[in-house]
Amino acid sequence: MDRSGQLQSLAGSPESEVEHLEFRQGRLWSVRRQRGASRLKLTIFVAIAVALLYTGVKVIPILINDFQFQDAIESTARFASVNRQSAEDIRAAVLKAAQEEDIPIAAQDIHVKGDGGHVEIAADYSVTVNLVLYQWTLNFHPYAKNNPLI
Repeated sequence: MDRSGQLQSLAGSPESEVEHLEFRQGRLWSVRRQRGASRLKLTIFVAIAVALLYTGVKVIPILINDFQFQDAIESTARFASVNRQSAEDIRAAVLKAAQEEDIPIAAQDIHVKGDGGHVEIAADYSVTVNLVLYQWTLNFHPYAKNNPLI
């Protein structure tokens, strides 16, 4: 027999068909296992994305309120010397701005220092975010000062 005849007879043998079938079944099994792995990866990715989205929905409004409160403190410090406000008036204005932004702060947590047209305002407060499995405490320290014009 010629060489091509030998190959044809080997390919047609029952032994090679069994080996070929075992190879295909092993390959199909590995493809199914890979599909399961990709589903697991997708499930993990979706779970992480949902957790990040949930955390963002809870935390971003608090950060926006802090930014707006910081802006209010800076405006108060900028105009306090022009309006000739006392330390108590400044503290009251800052406390009012905090209440407008839903900032949980007390009057004794607002520190005002003012002398000769120089005003410094500092405040310390914390907000606890209740995530389902964890309580995250965010600490804020807004600060503003106004240097007098000479």
